[in-house]
Amino acid sequence: MKAWLSTLALTAALSVAGVAGAADSTPPNHPGYPNQMEGDVVVRDFALTNGEHLANARFHYIALGTPQRDAAGAITNGVLLLHGTTGSGRNFLNPSLGGELFGPGQPLDAAKYFIILADGIGHGGSSKPSDGLKGHFPHYGYVDAVEGQYRIVTEGLGIKHLKLVAGTSMGGMQTWIWGERHPDMMDALMPIASQPVAISGRNMLWRQLIIEAIRNDPEWKGGDYAAQPTAYTRALPIFQIMVNNASVLQQQAPSRAAATTLYDQWVADYAKTVDANDYLYWFESSYDYDPSPDLEKIKAKLVAVNFADDLLNPAELGVMEAAMKRIPHGRYVLIPASDQTRGHQTLTQAKVWKGALEEVLK
Repeated sequence: MKAWLSTLALTAALSVAGVAGAADSTPPNHPGYPNQMEGDVVVRDFALTNGEHLANARFHYIALGTPQRDAAGAITNGVLLLHGTTGSGRNFLNPSLGGELFGPGQPLDAAKYFIILADGIGHGGSSKPSDGLKGHFPHYGYVDAVEGQYRIVTEGLGIKHLKLVAGTSMGGMQTWIWGERHPDMMDALMPIASQPVAISGRNMLWRQLIIEAIRNDPEWKGGDYAAQPTAYTRALPIFQIMVNNASVLQQQAPSRAAATTLYDQWVADYAKTVDANDYLYWFESSYDYDPSPDLEKIKAKLVAVNFADDLLNPAELGVMEAAMKRIPHGRYVLIPASDQTRGHQTLTQAKVWKGALEEVLK
């Protein structure tokens, strides 16, 4: 077993300041990602910013690559990647992301970097409503998600400083929060498909449609349903409509009949895979997101990447240009629409934006 895995196992067995970690050292399950393993950090009493508490809060992560250490034993090559609203850290293992980023000679070559894929609270292997508390799960926000990620990095893995924090969509928004709340924690930041302002306008309106569809589903029962509600799933395709560009949707639904069939398929898929409470909490958790007052606190080099055909983060609002004037080492990259972009979902296509990642890592 690699020495660093032994160290993680030792760290995971300890309980410090109310934190109990548990690392599961598993053999690599992807030929291109060396030393892939998974672990959890468990916080016995996790205090949320709204005053609520979660007992035995579990924060899950996947790690891959090999840590490099300085003379004092501190890990010096850590990279933290943060996922979007409907995903988990595992999304980064998909070929269109990890296959473009983690291989030999690629920007985040796993032979050079120690890469942490964190599941935010409410997502993946981390604590979430569907684990049993249902509608009684505390109402977490993005700041709470960042605190859980911070616990993974510092108390679970013992990392004091990161080379990079980067994220897509919700993960991009949380990247801005990282830069403000922990300004000395990283060398570089890369928020992708996000804007450093509170969610409002069109971006909030379509989210509110989903929230209200769940809360007004007669089968939801205040979150205490025994069987999954289904009526609200008729509204969920608005997500697909908002995150893809017109070209992608036209290809998928080139006729009236094809569009009806696609809509029905989306609804059927949601009904099979979505937990109503988890989904509701995902979209309500942005209630505390607004990094705009504190942008001057960001010290790290920052390269923000957005896409010109992204309906969620409209370039025409001028948000990014104004923000860059307030960040000492900030740069904004707007990728023009092309046959390679997919609206907001271009975030899943690392080949389109990894040039900016190479820039921020220099």
